[in-house]
Amino acid sequence: MLYLVLLTYVEPIDRVDAWLSAHRAFLAAHIESGTFLLAGRRQPRTGGLIIARADSAFTLERIMMQDPFVRSGVARFDIVAFEPSAGLPDWMEAATVVEAAS
Repeated sequence: MLYLVLLTYVEPIDRVDAWLSAHRAFLAAHIESGTFLLAGRRQPRTGGLIIARADSAFTLERIMMQDPFVRSGVARFDIVAFEPSAGLPDWMEAATVVEAAS
C-alpha cells in the first residue's frame, strides 16, 4: 500500500530548523531502506510531504513517531492511504509491483 504523509509545522520555523539536520538523516535512512519513495517541503514552507510504502498505516505511524520533527513537537503528521490508478511513474510502478508480489 502507498501512503501520503503530510507534515505540518506547529512551531515557528526557527524551532523547526533546529531539528532539520536530524530530520534529514531520518528521511535519508528511510529512503535508503525503500520505505520512503519521495520527500519534500511544502510551498509555502508550512511542512512537508512524504510518499511512502508500508504493510499498514500502523507500521508507518510507528515509523513517523520516530521523526525528530514529531518527537520534538515541532510538527504533526497525517497519513493518507491510496492506491495509485493513473500516472504512476515507471520507478514507482516497479516498486509497487515488487511489493505486491512479496
